[in-house]
Amino acid sequence: MILPDFKNANVLIVGDLMLDRYWGGSTGRISPEAPVPVVNVNSSEDRPGGAANVAINAAMLGARVSLLGLCGDDDNATILRQRLDSFGVNCHFTSVAERDTITKLRVMSRNQQLLRLDFEKSFADIDKSAMVTQFNTLLADADIVILSDYAKGALAQPEPLIEAARAAKKVVVVDPKGTDFAKYKGATMITPNMSEFCAVAGEPGNEDDLAQRAHQMKNDLMLDALLLTRSEAGMTLFESHRDAFHLPAKAKEVFDVTGAGDTVISTLAVAYAAGASLQDACRLANIAASIVVGKLGTSTVTATELAVAMQEQHKNNDAGVMSEDQMAIAIEQAKKRGERVVMTNGCFDILHAGHVSYLQAAAKLGDRLIVAVNDDASVTRLKGPGRPVNNVQRRMAVLAGLAAVDWVIPFSEDTPQRVISRLLPDILVKGGDYQVEQIAGGEEVIANGGSVKVLHFEEGVSTTAIIEQIVGHNGE
Repeated sequence: MILPDFKNANVLIVGDLMLDRYWGGSTGRISPEAPVPVVNVNSSEDRPGGAANVAINAAMLGARVSLLGLCGDDDNATILRQRLDSFGVNCHFTSVAERDTITKLRVMSRNQQLLRLDFEKSFADIDKSAMVTQFNTLLADADIVILSDYAKGALAQPEPLIEAARAAKKVVVVDPKGTDFAKYKGATMITPNMSEFCAVAGEPGNEDDLAQRAHQMKNDLMLDALLLTRSEAGMTLFESHRDAFHLPAKAKEVFDVTGAGDTVISTLAVAYAAGASLQDACRLANIAASIVVGKLGTSTVTATELAVAMQEQHKNNDAGVMSEDQMAIAIEQAKKRGERVVMTNGCFDILHAGHVSYLQAAAKLGDRLIVAVNDDASVTRLKGPGRPVNNVQRRMAVLAGLAAVDWVIPFSEDTPQRVISRLLPDILVKGGDYQVEQIAGGEEVIANGGSVKVLHFEEGVSTTAIIEQIVGHNGE
């Protein structure tokens, strides 16, 4: 994947404008008036929020950005314009005398949010004809349109905007809110999160049910695509006549999810407008989300940060570590491509030459090799006190770094029978002197049309022997 030239993208954004205000200070005591901490405020920062944060995210990538929305005729609107001007965003605000600019005040201490105060009144009943007229004027120069709906009223009736954009053959991407998605009918794509999706489509029972509901929503709304953001489960793209395209979450540490959805839709839209394929645009949006959740408050991602993260991802040893749900999707897609999936399992506490030789032999049996790894508690039950030497995250990272291994997942039971029965690889491999009928999950794999094979470990090499040798040397 090559980073596109974001400067080629001209983005038109319409949505709910907000000012995010942060007050920060130290806390050293509890108030004598109520059981609440006392914050000695010593810092204040104003950041554009809502659709304004989407605009800054797009501008930080290098795109040309125009922003439309409704605001109050007040000081906070002036502050918001000034902040956006400093990022090169072209502001086309409609001031409403009888409304205040929507402002969210967050009280922070030690990088933790203690309280949020919202100052807002809906713009739903405000005449939006001036905003629509401005939109139609700017539309001709836009490569892509983003509708950033925060349910504050600016997009209470988005139909005229969508109709005008599609008539002009412009791509329209919507970040939806509420339970009435019918108003987005005819857009190119929507990007709901899991809770927003379920509020409209209902709670899915499994991945197949989720896909059916997503495609039904896409068809009902006459969309070209639907991108479902799924928090720690990553994101999934649903398109017509294509398999679901799943991207696992990339974040190593989640610090603050504020504005992550803004980063996703802005990166997706800018990348797509700059010439990336839709799937590559989603890949970039996924990487951008992993960066922004590691920052405090409404934040942005630069093209440089994206490029660095892409390079790190390419070299990352644990890129193949997945959850069980993600693995099920990956296996389904691999089988549809005609790939033979091989699976094995073990503790792999201290990786040694015997393990490597065994995994290389297992990988040669098919196209994809999955390694299921006992979690720490199950290793202790199987091996006794003091084991594992390395925790499960380290063990999985080392395994994923091997050329022979494609994907790694953890499991918590003493045997992998449940997870094997769910994933059903084409070939199940076990190392040692087992009989096929003794291998956990083997019966289910065979019943599904697969096969079970036993491979012998390299003689004279074992984790236990290595540990005993180390202990013996330390005792000399």
